Amino acid sequence: MQLFENFTELAPLGIVVNIIDIALVWYVLYKVLTLIKGTKAVQLLKGIFVIVIARIGTWFFGLETLEWLLKQVINFGFLTIIIIFQPEIRRALEQLGRGKLFQRSASQEEEEQARLIEAMKKSVSYMAKRRIGALISIEKETGLNEYIETGINTDADITSELLINIFIPNTPLHDGAVIIQRKKIMAAACYLPLSENPFISKELGTRHRAALGLSEVTDAITIVVSEETGGISIATNGNLNRNLTIEQFEELLRLLWFGPKAETTTSSKWSIRGNRNG
Repeated sequence: MQLFENFTELAPLGIVVNIIDIALVWYVLYKVLTLIKGTKAVQLLKGIFVIVIARIGTWFFGLETLEWLLKQVINFGFLTIIIIFQPEIRRALEQLGRGKLFQRSASQEEEEQARLIEAMKKSVSYMAKRRIGALISIEKETGLNEYIETGINTDADITSELLINIFIPNTPLHDGAVIIQRKKIMAAACYLPLSENPFISKELGTRHRAALGLSEVTDAITIVVSEETGGISIATNGNLNRNLTIEQFEELLRLLWFGPKAETTTSSKWSIRGNRNG
């Protein structure tokens, strides 16, 4: 192949430079995609991809009129994109000037983790004080799609206000579990499998049995707020940690969800231990 021959003719230094060049291009593309992830620009990229594919198709099949029309759309589309996304482009240029465009800094990641933990802590604390029953499962490595399909799709950002509102008694979504997937509230009113372990304490209700049941078949983290006592529990890996204080809940959830690196400095380290019988 001509490309292979050209590559082999390059000096060693030239090969290294080309590899670095390609790697930098991929890195820039990756960072740009990371930057626009979760924004309306993603839908724009999908639309552009469809138009480009259609343009190639019209050329291949010889559809001259449609090809001309799509060519005009592409030619004037870039100007339209600049006008529509002027605020985003300006923000990106400002970040470039501050050297932050291609940074996904540790501080940003920590801020996002802190926001999620605070939202969970605030909602659980509110519901525990008022004895509002709640069941919240967080997906980790094992997919929970089969359980998400049993509920009502929400695909919403995690906020304490939304979580509290879902579990308010006598509302359409308060029965069943909320499932969090990819840091989004993906569904509510979901059905979870009940544990069939005969050694579970008789005082545990359906929510606790469902939390344990899911933890026995997946690696999900499931939070339970008892409607009878207001007690806070976390089930994971077949273990149920019951009657947690809000501080213990926050620390354990951070450890389970984000790992040891996300631990906050505390007077004592938390260790996960099974507690099925209270």
